[in-house]
Amino acid sequence: MIQDILTAIPLGIFLSFLIGPVFFVLLETSAVKGFRAALVFDLGVVLADIFFILIAYFSSYRLIQSLKNDPAIFIFGGILMLTYGLISFIKLRKITSKVNEDDVEIVFQKKNYRAIFIKGFLLNFINVGVLLFWFLILITVGPKLELETGRMLTFFTSVILTYLFVDMGKILLAKQLKHKMTPKNILNIKKLISILLILFGMAIMLQGWFPSDQKMVKKALEKME
Repeated sequence: MIQDILTAIPLGIFLSFLIGPVFFVLLETSAVKGFRAALVFDLGVVLADIFFILIAYFSSYRLIQSLKNDPAIFIFGGILMLTYGLISFIKLRKITSKVNEDDVEIVFQKKNYRAIFIKGFLLNFINVGVLLFWFLILITVGPKLELETGRMLTFFTSVILTYLFVDMGKILLAKQLKHKMTPKNILNIKKLISILLILFGMAIMLQGWFPSDQKMVKKALEKME
């Protein structure tokens, strides 16, 4: 059991520092809305991860392979993320042009924790690559854990808890920037996050248009045949 936990910790740390849309939005949420809002966002992200882990664990190999071989899945997920980024950017431009700084500050002080939680879940959930990532982890680590349910539960729980623990450190560090979060800076950061979401959405779409980018996943899946 101890060995399984020690094996899981490096993976949890690695996941926490993966550069993706969730990484940037988490830091932005902490800097703008504070620790509690960022933690709620992170819990939404974790719920999506748990959902994907369960799919990877209980689903058949054929289901995962069909997802891997269907470029439409990646294109659809990429379009969703790209659209979300575009809508966010357009809304921010309207805020910039129509309201003054005091109004902007009031807008960004509002906190809807349910919406923040859902945002974290959906932002992670629409990235189909996350499902493939967890499946790769499952087929890599599963044999080493002898596919025992107890050991698998210990391993993945340790990964998620490590991920959350490291993320809390990131949230606290980002929170230190809060005193620099003037309304103008907040708008600029949110615009940057929107642009990054657009770019990540395009990157996910490219995985559908150029399936050769998924060679690592394909090779791992072929080992199971």
